[in-house]
Amino acid sequence: MKQQEVLQHVTTPLTNPAYAPVVPRFTNREYLNIVYRTDADALRAVVPEPLEIDEPLVRFEVMKMGDVSGYGPYTESGQAIPVNFEGERGEYLHAMYLDNFPATASGREISAYPKTIGSPGLFAENGALVGTLDYGSQRVATATMGYKHHRLDVRAAEAQITVPTFMLKTIPDYDGSPRVFELVRTEITDVVVKEAWTGPARLQLFQHVLAPLADLPVLEVVSASHILTDLTLAPVKPVFDYLKGARS
Repeated sequence: MKQQEVLQHVTTPLTNPAYAPVVPRFTNREYLNIVYRTDADALRAVVPEPLEIDEPLVRFEVMKMGDVSGYGPYTESGQAIPVNFEGERGEYLHAMYLDNFPATASGREISAYPKTIGSPGLFAENGALVGTLDYGSQRVATATMGYKHHRLDVRAAEAQITVPTFMLKTIPDYDGSPRVFELVRTEITDVVVKEAWTGPARLQLFQHVLAPLADLPVLEVVSASHILTDLTLAPVKPVFDYLKGARS
């Protein structure tokens, strides 16, 4: 394979790439969002500077991807933390668990999404919307919300899911030292909110050493939403370089 041919590939293996070279469009992405109050000290211990915390809140999410170009349907779950960066409100993506390897690999390699493999689920049962997350055979999260109890304003729903998101981009050098260590920013674009609902909700988190969601304990459920939407993810942009100690 010629050098120029090698450069045309975005990932390995070269003859069987881990993910397709596409900008994915998400069709019928279904969210279950539960915002909860947690321990302030526990939150400060995991949110990296220069991000700042206003309130000790966490958003637990389960997202069922109805159809995604390049990856197909899959489900994802994780925790996002409301933060401020230089006066801009957004969310820090703390942890994400997926049941789709190509989406996991591309999210980590191309962008900086903190993705790892897990087994999330989202379904309706006996009048409740149920979101679950298993790590291996062990349950680590169960969320329930009254199924379509009250309509949520579409503009409010769009505002919930389109806040800027911040992540850490880390690439080690061959000796293990950091080669790239940046805070990056992205956002959701081309959004079409099809349905939006709210209602009563509960959330349980269970201790697991390799899926430590419960390290940010649930003290109070603040709000919940159930949203169906189409969207696209914008490319990430660096906003702070930890190796230089300054804004990129």
